[in-house]
Amino acid sequence: MPLQIYNTLTRQKEPFVPGTPGYVGIYFCGPTVYGDPHLGHARGPITYDVLRRWLEHTGHKVRFVSNITDVGHLVDDADEGEDKVQKRAKLERLEPMEVAEKYMWAYFDDMNDLNVRRPDIAPRAAGHVPEQIDLTQRLLERGYAYVRGGSVYFRVRAWPGFGKLSNRQVEDQEAGARVEVREEKEDPRDFALWKSADPEHIMRWKSPWGEGYPGWHIECSAMSLKYLGEGFDIHTGGIDLQFPHHEAEIAQAEAAGYKFARYWMHHNHVLLGGEKMAKSTGNFVVLRDLLSRHEPITVRFYLLGSHYRSVLDFTWEGLESAKQGYMRLLNAYREIRRQVAEAPAGRHAGLERAIDALESRFAAALDDDLNTAQALAALFEFVTEFNKALPDKPGRDTLARAEAVFGQLGEGVLGLFPKRVLEASLGGDLLDGLIKLLLEIREEARRERNFALSDQIRNRLTELGLTVEDTREGPKWKVGV
Repeated sequence: MPLQIYNTLTRQKEPFVPGTPGYVGIYFCGPTVYGDPHLGHARGPITYDVLRRWLEHTGHKVRFVSNITDVGHLVDDADEGEDKVQKRAKLERLEPMEVAEKYMWAYFDDMNDLNVRRPDIAPRAAGHVPEQIDLTQRLLERGYAYVRGGSVYFRVRAWPGFGKLSNRQVEDQEAGARVEVREEKEDPRDFALWKSADPEHIMRWKSPWGEGYPGWHIECSAMSLKYLGEGFDIHTGGIDLQFPHHEAEIAQAEAAGYKFARYWMHHNHVLLGGEKMAKSTGNFVVLRDLLSRHEPITVRFYLLGSHYRSVLDFTWEGLESAKQGYMRLLNAYREIRRQVAEAPAGRHAGLERAIDALESRFAAALDDDLNTAQALAALFEFVTEFNKALPDKPGRDTLARAEAVFGQLGEGVLGLFPKRVLEASLGGDLLDGLIKLLLEIREEARRERNFALSDQIRNRLTELGLTVEDTREGPKWKVGV
């Protein structure tokens, strides 16, 4: 079965068919860089990182574009108030571009820790003002925009398709609901393509309509078309961007005469205490604080444990449970790798069937609208079967296949076993050898009935975060409990 995507535009699951066979263009609405990211900002990047990895795993070449908003995003998400970056610059007594640089790299540092791959292209809005001016000029020439007082506005009523993504009729959109009313607008629902800069506004560019700066919505239309072309495959982002931001993107691009994105994917909110995480309300968990106290891949695992279109209510108990689940997978992967190094050649029919089942169930899960929760369940089911097969001492050929498949799916697609984590868990050859030596000393102490030394070694290893299990085949150790 081909990949099925829930397309917000049609409000149904559809088979995904790339516009150009074998090639996929994805645009993700990236961050507005005016403050530290919170946990909610991690869900989208992780979700679409898995989408990208899965498409590549299934043989596609992907161009992934994710913008950086460093100008034009006003504090009320509409056409009034201060620019978010400029407002932060005043608070920190920095140049606006210093603020943008600071928080852009903070965002990328957090994404790196979460094992989110960098975009192929990460265009910044301030670096693409000419493209935004050109698109605005095209809309003016076609009669879908007008100039008032040095600002340019999009005529919503002139474009009958406005509202098709969010399923809102123009007549039903109340004035002032998300778009502030300005006397200079022909219609309160019209939105700014270009804003005339007030004297105190620092970020400003020359334009045919005077000095000003681009509106928030126009940047994504301009940059996605520039780097992905007309009729590109997938546009992604948070559900809160569906209206008015994504709705405006479609209207601008299509009214200008361009074909726009064919599939739209939206991830849902991460809640805290039942309320949406948001900087404006102060109800959020700072991502950097969270990642400094918890293994970042545990956080990634936690966010992948629910479907991207479902609401996720964050709890500390849930994160702790995710930690235990993740350690089970990590330790299983470590054990598979250890077994490969020690096993004689040969195959194990039962484990081969379990690997077949893993590949089949994992693919079925991700092909069903990127159901990462079910993909994780497939990995856990395989771990159970692997543990059942261990007493039979599976042969190296089957174990090598298990290692390859588990690694391809667990790390290559879900991004759960980056090299730094795997090396830390395995300890490398040196640390692995030292732990093995300590366990041999402990076994010798037990044979000599020196239980004080035996217990001391075990307790010290436990303090270091390792669990020692005494089995009929000898002592085994793993990271965590």
